[in-house]
Amino acid sequence: MAKYQTLLYYCYSPIENAAQFAAEHLEFCKSLGLVGRIIVADEGLNGTVSGTPEACQAYMEAVHADARFKKTDFKIDEVDEPSFIKMHCRYKPEIVHSGLRNPTVIDPNKETGKHLEPKDFMEMKDQEDVVVLDVRSNYEHAVGRFKNAVTLDIENFREFPEKIKELEQFKDKKILTYCTGGIKCEKASALLLKEGFKDVYQLHGGIIKYGKEVNGEDFEGQCYVFDNRVTVDVNKVNPKIVSTCRNCGKVTPKMINCANPECNEHFTQCDACGWELDGCCSTTCMEHPRKRPYDGTGYYVKLPQPVNEEKISKRKHKYFPPKEKSTLLDSE
Repeated sequence: MAKYQTLLYYCYSPIENAAQFAAEHLEFCKSLGLVGRIIVADEGLNGTVSGTPEACQAYMEAVHADARFKKTDFKIDEVDEPSFIKMHCRYKPEIVHSGLRNPTVIDPNKETGKHLEPKDFMEMKDQEDVVVLDVRSNYEHAVGRFKNAVTLDIENFREFPEKIKELEQFKDKKILTYCTGGIKCEKASALLLKEGFKDVYQLHGGIIKYGKEVNGEDFEGQCYVFDNRVTVDVNKVNPKIVSTCRNCGKVTPKMINCANPECNEHFTQCDACGWELDGCCSTTCMEHPRKRPYDGTGYYVKLPQPVNEEKISKRKHKYFPPKEKSTLLDSE
């Protein structure tokens, strides 16, 4: 049985004094002994956190107890070790970087594509009048995507608005958008509607939920995730590897970061080329003076610091007093 859990979630809900909330929320997460990465913005929360089942359960209960976030849908993965090294919680202009910060232009709380549960998405995706649209970045759909999906040549989601003109040919079709956990689709589908697409849908809970609820049928390859795991398996029905080694073209599911920290590019590379190029994407990067030692994984993190149990205990006492449990997440 797995010793830890990893939670993937987001919630579009206005937060007043979001920068202060981010600082307080960081301390709250640390009090539970969680590790992960959370983005807080005026428009809501976007996070992946990891810890013991007890800590994760306490976190989910605290989030749901806050009226602003009671609709949050958590995707839960059982993992053998925490999916992060440290806990980060930062304030940013958006919870997913799209460049669309003006709520008068699009507002996911007011209008988005129709949410499809995984079983409904599975039933619709192969219909003749349907286009399945991947709204993720190149390195994400390179390692895995739905069979016959339309993909976009974008390095970052902020480029999505510029690509809509390339989708004009599909305006008379039903557009089914999908991403990792659903967060990008909230803005992507809203923008498609604003640009005149009439019949727009989104996969509720994204690829991760699709894998859990309908066993990932017809999702080819693996799903890129933003934590130490890098990619996760999705398809238990008809799995297929679709990614190829950037250097030799051999089929491989392995995705790494270039060992040159100034490149650090995400790319797929087979083990043979990995050892030959010492974890780099090219011979040029191999010669870089700051090249990191390659251990075969192609994943690089800072060394973890010793756990300060006394500090965690003090945080727990602050947020969970002995007599009455409280949480800084409660709305005032």
